[in-house]
Amino acid sequence: MGIHDALSALVAEREGIELLFIGGFGLSASLMGVPDLNLLTLTEMAEAIRRICGRVNVPVIADGDTGHGGVHNVSRTVREFEAAGASGLILEDQKAPKRCGHFQGKEVIPAEEMAIKIRAAASSRRRADFVIVARTDARQTHGLAEAIRRVNLYHKAGADIAFIEAPQSVEELALIPRRVNAPVLANMLTGGSTPVVPASQLEKWGFKIAVYPIESLLGTAAIVSKIARGIVQRGSVEGVLPEMLQFKEIKSMLGLQEFLSRQDSLTGRKKRGVR
Repeated sequence: MGIHDALSALVAEREGIELLFIGGFGLSASLMGVPDLNLLTLTEMAEAIRRICGRVNVPVIADGDTGHGGVHNVSRTVREFEAAGASGLILEDQKAPKRCGHFQGKEVIPAEEMAIKIRAAASSRRRADFVIVARTDARQTHGLAEAIRRVNLYHKAGADIAFIEAPQSVEELALIPRRVNAPVLANMLTGGSTPVVPASQLEKWGFKIAVYPIESLLGTAAIVSKIARGIVQRGSVEGVLPEMLQFKEIKSMLGLQEFLSRQDSLTGRKKRGVR
């Protein structure tokens, strides 16, 4: 599940999500209120990873975009993400400045140049279990056959997982795991270029990971809109209350009792309850 801040990560973990994804689209929107047009810097992404990984125990894969430059930048991106607590990253073969994979007007670098970037990433990781996901955006620009050729090349160069962005049909989705010589990731972006199919069907086709990248962002924006509309139109949020967490629930989720108990144990004070 894609998350965009530490709170959405906590909620997802509480509900049983076993792997989290920090995407450029969600973080650009949440952090700066801007679209995914390569405006997010390496430092901003690393800081977000550090905050999120500091509050959850499940693994987190983060969006490394194009590696933020050449091979030396790719190496730095890997090491910054590792140090921040990520369990892996996604690197893509778009030309800079990149854009969301479901936007029009993308361009890709030569496959051999991307393979060098993947080798740089693989040789730069300090942990053997740090996962490198190689993404190609060549489906839109060069067709499916070239996209498949590229991710197979990237796998040979050292990528652990292959990711073809924006397949155009159910038939293309079904074909990809049969033609790619690596574990494959599917991006199930609501409203994007790729048909959204159940995870059970993706698993039958051979996909190993399904990512729902911006759905938490879409849901958050929808509920905040309802709250704001209620305040403006009625001076009340009463109509939205059934869709909101109770105050006691958010306090529990944030771990207020644990924080207070630790403070009391350090100061010798009698433990306090939280109402």
